[in-house]
Amino acid sequence: MDEERALYIVRAGEAGAIERVLRDYSDKHRATFKFESTDEDKRKKLCEGIFKVLVKDVPTTCQVSCLEVLRILSRDKKILVPVTTKENMQILLRLAKLTESDDSLEKVSEFPVIVESLKCLCNIVFNSQMAQQLSLELNLAAKLCNLLRKCKDRKFINDIKCFDLRLLFLLSLLHTDIRSQLRYELQGLPLLTQILESAFSIKWTDEYESAIDHNGPPLSPQETDCAIEALKALFNVTVDSWKVHKESDSHQFRVMAAVLRHCLLIVGPTEDKTEELHSNAVNLLSNVPVSCLDVLICPLTHEETAQEATTLDELPSDKTAEKETVLKNNTMVYNGMNMEAIQVLLNFMEKRIDKGSSYREGLTPVLSLLTECSRAHRNIRKFLKDQVLPPLRDVTNRPEVGSTVRNKLVRLMTHVDLGVKQIAAEFLFVLCKERVDSLLKYTGYGNAAGLLAARGLLAGGRGDNWYSEDEDTDTEEYKNAKPNINLITGHLEEPMPNPIDEMTEEQKEYEAMKLVNMLDKLSRRADVKDLHQDGG
Repeated sequence: MDEERALYIVRAGEAGAIERVLRDYSDKHRATFKFESTDEDKRKKLCEGIFKVLVKDVPTTCQVSCLEVLRILSRDKKILVPVTTKENMQILLRLAKLTESDDSLEKVSEFPVIVESLKCLCNIVFNSQMAQQLSLELNLAAKLCNLLRKCKDRKFINDIKCFDLRLLFLLSLLHTDIRSQLRYELQGLPLLTQILESAFSIKWTDEYESAIDHNGPPLSPQETDCAIEALKALFNVTVDSWKVHKESDSHQFRVMAAVLRHCLLIVGPTEDKTEELHSNAVNLLSNVPVSCLDVLICPLTHEETAQEATTLDELPSDKTAEKETVLKNNTMVYNGMNMEAIQVLLNFMEKRIDKGSSYREGLTPVLSLLTECSRAHRNIRKFLKDQVLPPLRDVTNRPEVGSTVRNKLVRLMTHVDLGVKQIAAEFLFVLCKERVDSLLKYTGYGNAAGLLAARGLLAGGRGDNWYSEDEDTDTEEYKNAKPNINLITGHLEEPMPNPIDEMTEEQKEYEAMKLVNMLDKLSRRADVKDLHQDGG
């Protein structure tokens, strides 16, 4: 009934009446995502009628109402087949300012029309294969990049950027050819990186270092959403970029990694938004060539170095292990390097472990990232080893029992999901410089057996990668307990009592005779077996 009334007014009414009836329809169906099949034909005709209105010279408010209803109706895949034509797509592109013209975005009154047009295009492209093909034909990706350049440094049009980026993400997700076009022809990597810089208001202090204000305000909801969409689009653009071919590529990836480091050190408007922001940053970092990830850590300034030296001198002399890592002015420092971003990744990993679900999607990306960082960059590995596998002192409990990061990771080594347990074991193995004896010390043979069997290292040894030869130092507590540690379980066990100590002399004599008789029977059986073989 709603569609029938709206269709009648759209076909015969004037702009004011059309605007009112479509606004009522939009208000009523704003949260509608499932539609009755009986009214399918009416919805198709309503879409066609709306496109006819959009080509007319109607007020901006009427255009917005038309587009809002079109966005709602485009959630239904079935009605898009007859209305998804090249002509109708061009109407939406014109309204979204996705044209070849150099028109600037000066008329604020047009912004709602641009945003609603982009929303419609997102729905239509996602739900219609015909629209996806037309997007290629109309070179939509290039038009979206052109619009991004127009609003790159304009913070007051974040909604336009956000839905432009979302549409770019959808196109690069649905068409692998567009990823290559974005990367090379349209220079999508530097363009999207600059969008992130703008969203984060980054101020560079060095080529790959940005100023971090720990006391600054969180990102606004609009900036956060825009940054998340840019991160998702960048992920698609760089998904096949595991290897750097040119020096210019290396520089671009380093700049992007530096922007992502900044991203990890800021927060969104809510805890959930911060986690979503950091999750997308982790996913994108997984696409960065590992050789470019050194920018995640940076040397301290002269002032920070002086502060670190003072802090180290203040630590007691018996805290030699802890002297490597200090916390000064909210900055995690290790071996003269700023480790804030790595600590954020470690905290993110632990938070994902604590969730206890969706490990493959939520946990394996950050575990893989930390593993590759540790394998390629010595300072990162040593810092993570210090945080995850500190020198053992108390070995009375099994390695998988407890609430430390080490305990949680060891528990994952026997997880039912093969991919999860493999990457958890690999991470710990790399932290141990791929030395079997070191891994067993922290995990026990039983937990590590799966990894060692897969690597052919059940008999001991080390992996194929080269690491520095600096030796681990055992604590006095561990050295004293080591002779009584069960190698299978990896924890200290009290010596088992000797059952003979509690026997009387008669019981000992009885057990001894029983043993003699058993040995005699075994000997006789062996002799009989030999006679049979000789006779044969």
